[in-house]
Formats: sequence, C-alpha cells, structure tokens
Amino acid sequence: MNLNFDLASCVRASSKMSECTKCVEVCPVNTIEIVENIPTFTPSACVDCGGCVGVCPTEAFSLKDFSTVDFFFDTVKSGETLISCRKNLPCLSILSVEHLISLALASETPAVLDLGHCQSCEIRDPLFAQIEQNIEEANFVLSSFSEKQLLSEMIAYEEEGADGGEVAKEEEPSRRSFLSNLSLKGAAKQKAVFDEAVEAGEQKRFDIDSAVIAKIKDKRLPDKRKILFTMLKRTEKPEQYEVLPEEEISFVSQKFVDDRCTNCQICYRICPTGALSSDAKFSVIHFDAMLCLKCRLCHDSCEPDAIQLQPGFEIKEFFEPTQRVLATFDIKRCYECGSYFTYTGGEQVCPRCAIEEEEAMTLHENARKMGF
Repeated sequence: MNLNFDLASCVRASSKMSECTKCVEVCPVNTIEIVENIPTFTPSACVDCGGCVGVCPTEAFSLKDFSTVDFFFDTVKSGETLISCRKNLPCLSILSVEHLISLALASETPAVLDLGHCQSCEIRDPLFAQIEQNIEEANFVLSSFSEKQLLSEMIAYEEEGADGGEVAKEEEPSRRSFLSNLSLKGAAKQKAVFDEAVEAGEQKRFDIDSAVIAKIKDKRLPDKRKILFTMLKRTEKPEQYEVLPEEEISFVSQKFVDDRCTNCQICYRICPTGALSSDAKFSVIHFDAMLCLKCRLCHDSCEPDAIQLQPGFEIKEFFEPTQRVLATFDIKRCYECGSYFTYTGGEQVCPRCAIEEEEAMTLHENARKMGF
C-alpha cells in the first residue's frame, strides 16, 4: 500500500466538469479508474511505478517510500548524474518535465537517464512512451534558454553487492515463515499483515467531506514548480527570449479571455494555485503564467468557453514573471438589493433582481387575466 492519493489536491475534486484523466492513461496495470468523477485504485494491483505521480499536475498522487523532492536535493548534493530505476528511483516516469528541467539546470555535467531496462520491463507500456515524451519536452524547453541538455542512454545499470555480484532481492514471505511466527506476538503481527493485505485487495474509494472541501479552498503550488522556480532564479537570463508553440509545453501556459466572458467567477475560484485571481470587487481577472499548471480546470469549467490558450508561450515568463490582466468589468451596485454586480448596460439592476422582477410581473399579469 505504497501509493497515496490526496483528494483535495485532485482537480476532479474541485469540479465535476474536469476532464483530466492523466493518471488513468499512464497507469500500466489499469488499476486507476474514474468512479463518480473521482480517481480510485486497488492498492494490491499497484506496481509502485510512480507514473501517476509524474503526470499529475497538482501532485495529488505520491509514493509513501519515495519523495521526488528528497530525490532531487539528494541527487544535486551528491553530484550523481546517472538516474536509473535500478539505482535511485522506482521508475523514470515518476519524474515530471519540471523535475527533469530542474535536474538538468542543477547538474554541472549532463544528467544521464538510463533507459536500458525499459525495453525488457513488464510494465513498459505506456510508461516508456511517457518517459520519452518527458525527456523530449524537457530538452526542447531547455534549448530555448540554456545549453544544458539531458542525455538518455541504454545503459541497463545493475547495482553490485559487496562481493561484486548483483544485490539479492528480498524473497516474499513463505508459508513456512508464516507458521513459524504463530506465537502470540507473531500471530498479532501476522494478523496485521493479513488485514493490510485484505484492505490492499479492495478498491480504494475517496469521498469529498467537509475537511476535503476546506483543504480545496487553500491555493497550493506543487513542490515541483517551487523547485523549478528555484533553479530558474539561478540560471543566467538568455540574451533573447523565444516563444514556444503552446502544444509543445504540457506544464505551463499563457491565456486570454474573449468577450464571451460573463464574469461568473468560477475560473479564479477553482484555480488550484491562484494563477487566476481577482480583486475585492471581482472587477478584474488577473493571470500569473508561472503559477499555471495547465491542468485545464478553468477551461473545462468555463461554460461560455471564454478562456483560451495563447498560441505561443513566452520564455520570458520563466525569468520575468508578470501578472497580466485578462479582463476588466464594470462593477455597479444594484438599485434594488444593493449588491455589487457586473454591469453590462441598461437598468442598474443585478440579474437576480431582474429575474425576480420579471417573475413578479408574470404572476401579476396572470392574476389580472384570472380576475383577481
């Protein structure tokens, strides 16, 4: 039971309109599925590859025994350049594009990703395709502002033991060892193991309760973005900033809002990081590109489809992040109820009061026709 899932961080918990299925698509054993709009999985079927950890934009998934944050800083501190599933991480798929860019920027010599075991891996598909895609994207982004690149090689690294041979793998507990532990203390321990095994074999479901709702309201920037911020601050600015095609970058975006926007406030209320925000009167929509995870939650939830992706992403945002104004609104106070609303012309009455007035007039007209 190594896979953890933080429901409050999942974009699907913020809105039933979310169409994110990245964790489902990357899972090599098809244990992750969407049930009632929320990801579920069977712990015993999970192979702890970490593919879902790598692709989740909000870091809702994690492995209990492996931290990508600790891995990054331990790797940088040790000066290690070889990254292999047989040496220092469960699978290369656990590293997102942001992790890979950060590792490349932090390494004095090129980081080498060992793909040698991928060809013979029993859970190769679709992890290998995701790994290759991540490496290609990371190098493409790096090439726009740095000479550093990631290397990928078919090394097939094998860890050696003290005698020079391969490290022996731990054997699964046998029936004999189970019977030999049937003391009072051993029986209690075995029962705990049995109960855990039973629980691991059941599909793990998650419910949205008050605690989850309270946590959803907290805007949180994933650790991988914080690491990327840190490494970009230490990177020399390029003499000229490039603009990369939007479709070539999976983890960040720039947006604009067209005239279909009604200022319904949904987009900046549900944005998990606060990339979209407003002021006290909700008279403006601000956007911080470097806080955007490209989770597409705002796009999926925008009923008039007013939020659009800018065709190109400006690398300048990496080094000179700015808060842009996507839309401004004329906010006035309703003559009827005194509440503020987005004024679009005509009588200065908010939509709610306008509907109530229309309903009252309809009832009055019906009563007049009936002779009351």
